[in-house]
Amino acid sequence: MIPVHRRPRWPAERVYLLYSAATALLFGLIFTASAIYQVTLAHLDALQLVLVGTVLEFSIFLFEIPTGVVADVKSRRLSVIIGTVLVGCGFLLEGSWPSFLPILLAQVVWGLGVTFTSGALQAWISDEIGEEKAGAAFLRGAQFEQIGELIGIFPAIALSFWRVNVPILVGGGLFILLALLLVRVMPEEGFRPTPPDQRTTWQHMASTLRDGLSMLRRRPVLVTILGIGLFYGLYSEGFDRLWTPLLLERFTFPAQGTIPVLVWFGLINAGALLISMLANAWAQRRIDLARSSQLVRTFAASSAALVAGLAIFAVSRNLALTIGMFWSVSMLRRLNYPLYTAWVNQRLEPQVRATVISLSSLVDALGQIVAGPLVGLLARETSLQNGILASAALLSPVLLLFFRARKEEKPQDRQDIQDGKSIN
Repeated sequence: MIPVHRRPRWPAERVYLLYSAATALLFGLIFTASAIYQVTLAHLDALQLVLVGTVLEFSIFLFEIPTGVVADVKSRRLSVIIGTVLVGCGFLLEGSWPSFLPILLAQVVWGLGVTFTSGALQAWISDEIGEEKAGAAFLRGAQFEQIGELIGIFPAIALSFWRVNVPILVGGGLFILLALLLVRVMPEEGFRPTPPDQRTTWQHMASTLRDGLSMLRRRPVLVTILGIGLFYGLYSEGFDRLWTPLLLERFTFPAQGTIPVLVWFGLINAGALLISMLANAWAQRRIDLARSSQLVRTFAASSAALVAGLAIFAVSRNLALTIGMFWSVSMLRRLNYPLYTAWVNQRLEPQVRATVISLSSLVDALGQIVAGPLVGLLARETSLQNGILASAALLSPVLLLFFRARKEEKPQDRQDIQDGKSIN
């Protein structure tokens, strides 16, 4: 047997930051084109567009735990590499066949790939550099992701001059090249596989889930907060899939005959991302996430503005106002995510924190799976405007839930949270 010469691996944190920036750039490259591709080249209707997203969400929901076992038992590194290859294959499939069924199958493939990388990447970097240093790496990785996503929009614009599916194909191919690079440079020295007699993934999950549900019974306000997460899931899939065809249906973009329409959508997306980055930077300086009262007031006001922005976006016939509303909606959505996460996190005991946060992700996914097809069917049978108005209506009950959450909180709980104390 020929001995294999092992090349020196890169430092783990460098690989993590490279992966964060590269994947965000490639997703920015692909997603800038994918909605336009699905509408203009694959000719998907409103229901089909939403079903594409629903199948993706369901695939991630279905495969999350089985693929997580690979990372725990075999190798975190291997799980990340497999996932990156599958993501690339999924996008190559989507970009190669502009038809509903191949695009649907592509969502299953790249959704499966996402579940291989989800959790495994974070666990890998924690193993390699230690949990005490991982938090700083996560923050730097998030910054790299924002920069990568913004940069990825511009090659998508350039490549669209050939054909609208070219950014998707190039992005898919680069994901596979990234996986090959990881084979050579990604280290794995800190991983210790779970021994066979300790592989009780399902039993441990069930036990932790029971603890999380017990926490929900002791603190009813958490149920209300998760209800808010559910309504955020109910509205989001419809808007995500229908805003692009609504703009294409309602407006004729300048110089559309000589400049690909994707150029305009790329610039719209770039503007939304820049505004969101500025808003998040402002929020980090001005909003004290440790103060419950300020956090909830900000989140409630932001949610009310989001409902209004969705409704105005749906009915506006002015291009500048419509784009302005899209930017506002995008900014508010990116702002609301850390607010929601912080609100949930404040009320959790450490041993069930991950489980309850996972529950919040679960209810969001379930909301998208349940409501997405219904909104898509409404949009197809009536109008795209009605579909987005329905999304705004699905989000509006959160305003009542905010009022309920404030009533359910005990005054002492509020004071404890503001003082930074643990609630037991």
